[in-house]
Amino acid sequence: MNALIVEDEDLSVRRLKKMIGEVAPSLDIAGVTDSIEQTVEWVLENRGAGHADPDLIFLDIELSDGQSFEIFNRIEVSSAIIFTTSYDEYALQAFRHNSIDYLLKPVHRDDLQRALHKYEKMRVQPETDHSLAGIRKLLEDFKKASSVEYRQRFLVKQGQKMLSIEVGEIAYFFTDDRYSFFMTDSNQKMLVDYTLDELAESLDPSRFFRINRGMMVTHRSVDKIDPYFGNRLALTLRPTHNKEALVSREKVGDFKIWMGK
Repeated sequence: MNALIVEDEDLSVRRLKKMIGEVAPSLDIAGVTDSIEQTVEWVLENRGAGHADPDLIFLDIELSDGQSFEIFNRIEVSSAIIFTTSYDEYALQAFRHNSIDYLLKPVHRDDLQRALHKYEKMRVQPETDHSLAGIRKLLEDFKKASSVEYRQRFLVKQGQKMLSIEVGEIAYFFTDDRYSFFMTDSNQKMLVDYTLDELAESLDPSRFFRINRGMMVTHRSVDKIDPYFGNRLALTLRPTHNKEALVSREKVGDFKIWMGK
């Protein structure tokens, strides 16, 4: 049994390979590709050499040249698919009751074991349609479920005026004495009428990362990253922040992957 890994993040590839070696040592990695174009070429060349398609494909949804769904429009895929994705779990409910599984990044050992166990059951007792038509139906469900409208601006009060601030101008959010604020790139501190939990739900997770209960940062706001005791990370932010900006221990792995995108 063999598999193709389609993933454009080196760290994710290494992590997935390591875990596959631990939980399914008999599963051979036939290849690794990092884009739609390279994947299509790999499959066609593999077929041209007289080889069967891989039994299983670990397929990242967001690739460097677009969403991997495009692969199914370019070539017929007979392999079983396990999607890997950074999308929020609640946007993926369509996947739960389908023979095609998914893994949220960073991939965890238990989730990988569950997905491979599900795949083994499918091989012995196919229960649902994972043909190209079935995949397309699943992807349509996914697109409907994941069409989230993220907040684009905030209306805030400055003195007697009201200002509309674009999300792209915000460096980071933080809490201070039970109130929520954001700091703009131009070093303006603004009060917002939302909790950090509410902000986390309304902001694009590809742009904002919640490093702890009291702070969310953007990529560009992180000027320096240093190790910190307790397996945490200490961030130096720009504009500067008057308190420590610490990445909590349980978020360090996700933060590293997010920063590498």
